[in-house]
Amino acid sequence: MNVKIPTINDDVSDFDRLFALWEQLNRQDLDITFDFSGCRFLRQNAVAFLGGLIRLVRYLGGNVRIDDSTFIPDVANNLAKNGFSGIFSGKAFVRSGNAIPYREDGESENVSLIAYLRDQWLGRGWVHVTELLRNRIIGTVWEVYANGFEHGESGIGIFSCGQHYPQLRTLKLTIVDFGVGIPANVRNFLGEPNLPSDRALEWAFRPGNSTKPEGMGRGLGLDILKQFIKVNKGQLEVFSHDAYALVDSGTERYLTRKSYFQGTLVNISLVCDELHYCLSSEISNEPLF
Repeated sequence: MNVKIPTINDDVSDFDRLFALWEQLNRQDLDITFDFSGCRFLRQNAVAFLGGLIRLVRYLGGNVRIDDSTFIPDVANNLAKNGFSGIFSGKAFVRSGNAIPYREDGESENVSLIAYLRDQWLGRGWVHVTELLRNRIIGTVWEVYANGFEHGESGIGIFSCGQHYPQLRTLKLTIVDFGVGIPANVRNFLGEPNLPSDRALEWAFRPGNSTKPEGMGRGLGLDILKQFIKVNKGQLEVFSHDAYALVDSGTERYLTRKSYFQGTLVNISLVCDELHYCLSSEISNEPLF
C-alpha cells in the first residue's frame, strides 16, 4: 500500500492528519510505502509520530519502506539534521544547531533522557532560565516519559523530536507513545468505565492524582511546566483518545474532540524571548516564578 505523507505543521488540524494516518494503518494491509512527494515540510510532531508509527507497524508484523526518492531537498535536509533519516534510511546524521534529535526509548533510561532534555532541548540558551528552574522543568518533562513507561503499555516505547524555530522565536518538543492512553488508565483506576475522556485527562492533570495504588507513584507531574508556560506565554498540548488538553498564558482547557488517537501525545512550545526566568524562591521566599 502506498501512503502519501502530506505537509504537516503543528496546528490542531495537523495532529488530526497524523491521527487519521494512524487509524488508516490500523485498518489496512501492513505492507506500506511512505511517499513524501506531496510533503513540503514536517515539523517535530510529525517526525516523532511517523517514527513511532513505523515501529508500531513493524511490531505488528508489517513492513514500512520509506521512499526517500520522493523527498524534496528541504524535507531531506530536515530529516538528515534531526537524525530520522540516519535511523530509517541509513543516511548520514547531519547535526544542526536548531534540531533536537529524533529519539526512541524502548525502556526508561534516566541518565540518558535527562541529558537529552538538558543538553539538546532546554540547556542550549534559546530560553533563558536559571539552572535551578531548568532542572525543575526537565524533571517535570521526564515525568511524561516515566508515565509512558509505567502506564503506557505500548510495547514499542516512546518517541521524541524537537526543533528551535528562530524566525518564529519558539522552541518545540513532542513526546508520543502508542499505548493504551491516559483516559483508559484513569477509568480503570477509578472504576468508572464511562468517564468522558476530557474529564479523565483533567483528573490526570490535577496535582497529586496518580493511577498507582494509594497515591504512590505519580500523576502527569506537569505543575512546574504548566506554571512556566503561563509565564512564558508558551503552550502545552496533550492528546489522548478523543481528549485534548490545552494550557497557555490565558487558559487551561480540557475538551472532547472528534479526532481519536489511542496513545498519548504531548506537544510543548516555549517562547524564545529576551527575558531571564527563575524561580521566585531564588530571590524571595515565594515558591512561584
